[in-house]
Amino acid sequence: MTMELRHLRAFLAIAEEGTITRAAARLHTGQPALSRTLRQLETHLGVRLVDRSTHHLELTAAGRTFRDKAAAALAAVDTALDPRSLTTLPLRLGHPWAALGSQTVPLLRRWDQEHPDVPLELRRVDDRTAGLAQGRVDAALLRGQLPVRGMATELLAEEDRVAVLPEGCDLANRSTLTLADLAPWPIALNTVAGTTTLDLWPAAARPRTTIEVINTDEWLTTIAAGRAVGISTSATPGLHTHPAIVYRPLTDAPPVPLFLAWHRDIPTHPAIPALVRLAREVLAAAH
Repeated sequence: MTMELRHLRAFLAIAEEGTITRAAARLHTGQPALSRTLRQLETHLGVRLVDRSTHHLELTAAGRTFRDKAAAALAAVDTALDPRSLTTLPLRLGHPWAALGSQTVPLLRRWDQEHPDVPLELRRVDDRTAGLAQGRVDAALLRGQLPVRGMATELLAEEDRVAVLPEGCDLANRSTLTLADLAPWPIALNTVAGTTTLDLWPAAARPRTTIEVINTDEWLTTIAAGRAVGISTSATPGLHTHPAIVYRPLTDAPPVPLFLAWHRDIPTHPAIPALVRLAREVLAAAH
């Protein structure tokens, strides 16, 4: 049978809710009808998307892959059916933290001057792909190892790492720091979108304590409170300032690549090439 948008919406509801019962309530439909819809989708694709062997449904490997594709497809449809898209189509640029650092504002200002008919919407999304995998943005500024295949990417820069410290701590009096200097402290780790892991340190010299957070605000607050220190890139001080935090160069940690990424296999915003070009120009002018 022909697949319809309701099949995608039903699958995403099941994936997000974890049970047929909650998904059916969310969609205001019956459980038998929702189960049939799921079976129709799996039959059409020729794969099992959901493991039904436990009370709490789990996505199969194919289901996890299809979840991102379905979310991106629905987001594209919703954008196409938005009446506002008939007059203007904003370019949604996502980032999980720091965006383009100190060059974020120059990028936005240059864009407004050179492309007044295409609004550039900067969106911080607390997600490893900044919402790109789910179709919430058209392009994203991402750092470190990219977590999703099927993305077109443009390497924009290699950013040096910096130590992030609570104001008044002993380390804040130093002009530069090393990984060994930070090891005695608890390390704040953004487990959702951060690029710092304990693998930065040699196995025999790793910090013993970590504090896990799930977004940039929690990360900054944890460090400002003196509960931990952190590691970020040279872009962070340009966009995330805090009166109780200081940044110092970290001399022995590898740099972090900054990419502009967008979907390769689905239609993309026609202004993305212009965004790539302008981002490169703004960064080049800054250096």
